[in-house]
Amino acid sequence: MLYKLKQLDVPILFILIIFLVLSTVVIYSATFETSYEGLYKNNLITFGILFIPMIGLSLLDYRVLIHRFSYIFYGIGILLLLLVSFNGMQINGSQRWLSLGGQAFQPSEIMKLFLIMALSNWLKKRDGQPIRIWNELIPAALIVGIPFYMVLKQPDLGTSIVFICVFVGILWVGNMQWKHILTGILFAFAAIAGIVLLYFFHFEMFSAIVKPHQLQRIQTFLDPLSDPDRSWHVVNSIRAIGTGQLSGEGYLNGLFIRGGFIPYSYADSIFVVIGEEFGFLGCSVLLMVYFFFIYRMVRISIDTKDIEGRYLIIGVISMFSLQIFENIAMHIGLMPLTGIALPFVSYGGSSLLTNMLAVGLVLSVKLHRQ
Repeated sequence: MLYKLKQLDVPILFILIIFLVLSTVVIYSATFETSYEGLYKNNLITFGILFIPMIGLSLLDYRVLIHRFSYIFYGIGILLLLLVSFNGMQINGSQRWLSLGGQAFQPSEIMKLFLIMALSNWLKKRDGQPIRIWNELIPAALIVGIPFYMVLKQPDLGTSIVFICVFVGILWVGNMQWKHILTGILFAFAAIAGIVLLYFFHFEMFSAIVKPHQLQRIQTFLDPLSDPDRSWHVVNSIRAIGTGQLSGEGYLNGLFIRGGFIPYSYADSIFVVIGEEFGFLGCSVLLMVYFFFIYRMVRISIDTKDIEGRYLIIGVISMFSLQIFENIAMHIGLMPLTGIALPFVSYGGSSLLTNMLAVGLVLSVKLHRQ
């Protein structure tokens, strides 16, 4: 065991410590002199405690977990999502959480990890051979489609999109045939084009397909000034980041943050705090840290000979990449506003637990790749 501990990937551990410091500092600023003051202590403690299961998971052989338990974990995840649909906590119009010991737990977060493991186990049987549409692709799509639909109904569009991104990412390295890739691209474009046409030419049918809250977010995204009340969050986020300019307003000096104009600034909207108080330079540093984090996982994937290990890492990379892009894009007006955390920086126990366990799996692949 001591030998394995010495073989842990030092760059990734160092980057996690950077995230720990950065997250704690920014959460302190976001909650300073508010009713949430003190959350930074909880974040520091939670982050530190979760290093233990992360390292413990990295010492286990990931192949044993995938071969014996991936489908069991997937089934547990589906049961938890069913439990949410019948007995979940409803917050801000969404039913996404379970109450566990007085704490809110979001099963859709851990389901992302269970999905990656199940897909890796299902597709590894081809051993790098081209994926067949009926034997592997359609069943894999069903594996993704079930939790996607269940999470979409909560409603949680942001997390459901992560499931699709994980699916596409794993297929991309899974030796998909080009005709299947092109068919999928054409189908996606056709679906998007059909929705856009319905929006402009048959709005009644469009509104029957898209739920009211989703329609509001789309309209706010397309024209933020059309409804100042509903676009209040997005418009203020863009203005706050804009006021940061090059070097920011300074730590604890964000006027939009101090004035309470940014909802959930300690959680989903924490990027706005960085943009306003640290400016373009602070945002650039954050993106560079993310870049090196993703790059390091790519290097581990390249050096891994085992196909299921590669699937596992690419699934984790896809999950992180989409969440990073989606969270930042929605606060600068590039995507509709959705509820999704910024990995390792936003406050949130369920999200942080999933992220740390995902890193533990990546470290396990590195330790056992030979």
